Amino acid sequence: MAKREEQTILLTGVNGQVGFELARSLQGLGKVVALDRNSLDLANLDQVRRVVREVKPGIIVNPAAHTAVDKAESDIEAAMRLNAEAPGVLAEEAKRLGTALVHYSTDYVFDGTKNGFYVEGDPVNPQNVYGKSKLAGEQAIAASGCAYLIFRTSWVYGTRGKNFLLTMLRLGADRDELSVVADQFGAPTWSNTIAALSSNVLAQAPVMSDGDWWQQHSGIYHLTASGATSWHGFAAAIFEFSDLAEKPSVTPIPASAYPTPAARPGNSRMSNDRLAATFGVRAPDWRDALRLCMERR
Repeated sequence: MAKREEQTILLTGVNGQVGFELARSLQGLGKVVALDRNSLDLANLDQVRRVVREVKPGIIVNPAAHTAVDKAESDIEAAMRLNAEAPGVLAEEAKRLGTALVHYSTDYVFDGTKNGFYVEGDPVNPQNVYGKSKLAGEQAIAASGCAYLIFRTSWVYGTRGKNFLLTMLRLGADRDELSVVADQFGAPTWSNTIAALSSNVLAQAPVMSDGDWWQQHSGIYHLTASGATSWHGFAAAIFEFSDLAEKPSVTPIPASAYPTPAARPGNSRMSNDRLAATFGVRAPDWRDALRLCMERR
């Protein structure tokens, strides 16, 4: 059996929020080949196949995605290419190589009408193009027959890229008052948390020559911060932990007062119980993770 340090990990989207953190947290689990869009453009399916066959990875980790939720409503082809077709190709290549695929999905595969926390077996019913494209990606991976882990996460933020945290800090520096949606609920999840828990899980996996572990563990797992809040609660906590000299007031509003091209689920809360029971890892409370993220800015 090959030694772990000889295993190659192919990481996509290294400049993205989650990819940036994964490039650091995956160190020690093998040789990490971290590629940006210039080296691996998921919109180019032929390039995807070629790169995978050249690298011959032991594990493919794919955080890259089309994440512009509202833009996806008018750019359906691009969203489906990156979020559905490309993961399907990665899965096909993983199956051909006898390797495993780790992929990231979203709370938006649900319609948000459930009372309580969603579990992995709950019916899916995405309400926007982004959610539909991510669900199609999940289905393509499962249909490929490859070994896989799909981690559904939610409300991802970090210190780079475009996200709610950075938007609030930018707006809060210029305005005395902000109006933020208070009737949509979920778990704000730091990109560092996603990367750390992913690496913890992968540290438990043997190299692919031992397929029993992957056969037993392949599937979908929810991976978010613990607890939940509204977008308004998230914004209030951001300013609570920020170092802004003059902090804006945050006014709660209903989602109907802030229409967007893409419909958002009212309830995005997801249970991490299966992740904890299977791999023994537990996510921190969303406020604790946010506080640490703000301290590192």
